[in-house]
Amino acid sequence: MAVTMTQVAKEAGVSVSTVSHVINGTRPVAEVTRRQVLDAMDRLGFTHQPVARSLAAGNTTTIGVAIPLSGNPFHQELFAGIEGEARRQRFSVFVSDTSDEPEREREVIANLIAHHVRGVLVSPTAGWARGASRVVRDHQLPCVLVDRLQHQPIDQVGVENERATAMLVEHLVVKGHRRIACISGRDGLSTTDERVSGYRAALRSAGLPIDDRLVVGGDSTDSGGRRAMRALLALEDAPTAVFVGNDSMSLGVLRALREAGRVVPRDIALVCFDDPPWGDLATPGLTAIAQPTFAMGARAVQLLARRIADPDATPQTLRLRGEVTHRSSCGCRPTP
Repeated sequence: MAVTMTQVAKEAGVSVSTVSHVINGTRPVAEVTRRQVLDAMDRLGFTHQPVARSLAAGNTTTIGVAIPLSGNPFHQELFAGIEGEARRQRFSVFVSDTSDEPEREREVIANLIAHHVRGVLVSPTAGWARGASRVVRDHQLPCVLVDRLQHQPIDQVGVENERATAMLVEHLVVKGHRRIACISGRDGLSTTDERVSGYRAALRSAGLPIDDRLVVGGDSTDSGGRRAMRALLALEDAPTAVFVGNDSMSLGVLRALREAGRVVPRDIALVCFDDPPWGDLATPGLTAIAQPTFAMGARAVQLLARRIADPDATPQTLRLRGEVTHRSSCGCRPTP
């Protein structure tokens, strides 16, 4: 089986985007880091035809990937699914890190277009519609959005955020909780909006009042989750349970609870969207929605291949189902 960029990144202890920059020469890389990557390639027997060489030979099977690669396990797993299916479809992959910044996203898309990629897969930033989206449209570039969906006539694949969130919150209601908080992700992202919507829908379905003080933004980051949890604990009528919008924020939430001397789930129940690799190692284990992240990446490549083959095909939006992983942080005994 061919060695992938994901495997090289893991072996070298760097991000996938760093491996891509070393291979394709798209951005300067420190010599020490570059040597780490090259040594890892040698140890694993990785071979890769540079994009420039492919273009010179008239090879038009390269696709671009524009996603944040800041170390979030979700995006690493997403790229693994993209890369695996791309190899199966005989596409070369040119990956660039958007850093989740709209202006950087626009630059990345323009750079991919300059390298004559056949199409792009994008996990869009909050500024997608006003920036990079226009670049894609102006160049009539085949494009598939992944994870963060848009109200646009474009191919896209994501998870059923609203229903999955409602399932977790409904579970907390069944456990007897009436003051349930929501720590939401970065403003402007569809995943954030949909998960908050699912939270609110579950409370309405249970006949519980919606207290806006219990919905606090955590900016999708560890530090943001920590700040949000501190704010919730400072309330006079603090929540007895909390839903957290992603795994990065959950780390910050756990830090804030430990600093406050609160014990999960004795003092406060905790559930999370995203089932992180450390979810079963936490004490107690984290009850979470496990996203079909690898499958999401693979389906996105399939949609892009279809779009490249038939530019006039009707755009499709695919919603994959997440699964609840029951552990102990919600107050239940873990599922064997």
